[in-house]
Amino acid sequence: MTSRRRLAAVIATIVAAAGGAVALAWALQRSLVFVPDTTPVGPAAQAVEGGRDLAFTASDGVKLDAWLIPPDAAADREAAVLYAPGNGGNREGRLGIARHLAGEGFTVLLLDYRGYGGNEGSPSQDGLARDAVAAVEALANEGFVPERTLYLGESIGTGVVARLQSTHPPAGVLLRSPFTDFAAVAREHYGWPGAALLRDRFPVAEYLAESDVPVTVVHGTDDDIVPSALSVEVAASTANLHEELVLDGVGHNDAVMFGRPIAEAMSRLADAAAPR
Repeated sequence: MTSRRRLAAVIATIVAAAGGAVALAWALQRSLVFVPDTTPVGPAAQAVEGGRDLAFTASDGVKLDAWLIPPDAAADREAAVLYAPGNGGNREGRLGIARHLAGEGFTVLLLDYRGYGGNEGSPSQDGLARDAVAAVEALANEGFVPERTLYLGESIGTGVVARLQSTHPPAGVLLRSPFTDFAAVAREHYGWPGAALLRDRFPVAEYLAESDVPVTVVHGTDDDIVPSALSVEVAASTANLHEELVLDGVGHNDAVMFGRPIAEAMSRLADAAAPR
């Protein structure tokens, strides 16, 4: 074999290997983006007094279970919060923040996406969007009109509720650790190749740029998953920003991100957007 042919063979091998790696990354990326705890959770009533299991079906037929957490009776706002979680765990792990929200007088729907918490199906951007629509429709069936419903999105859940508010506008939206779009997060961690290969984009800033729904943005300065600078960009580009709450020294999954400051920020948003 001539040196030219050997070189061509080497190049062909490299190209084939690179193509295979790209195809593998494309195929496996959702298993890296979505990290569900698939363990079925117990009844809501065992987790919190007065809790109810809520079952509903997404538009593509996927059946979902969620928890409906009642408000503290003395503080009842007659308003509901749809809680859209991040990419890991299940609704049992969000019970703490649900209790804080209930203490502020909110009924809370703790959503688990398809593939999470014993739910059937596999997560994707469009699948999560369908799940969120089904959840807000379930809240409507419980008597919560849009003017008495607020959305709280956590991390990747900010992409879910940003899209949801564009089709089903609520009284207000709280975004906890939002990003401009998921590609920006991928670039921070994996460089441009990781961003270029993304199948799910979650364009948060795009959905909020012309929205008239009041928005609160909460982020921590020490977030090593969604850089605080991206949340700052979301706040700056949001058309109807109600509040930007910056938590100094707080990381992405620190306890405070599931604690009272988030619930109190939601109360301030509700006082302005859906007063008692």
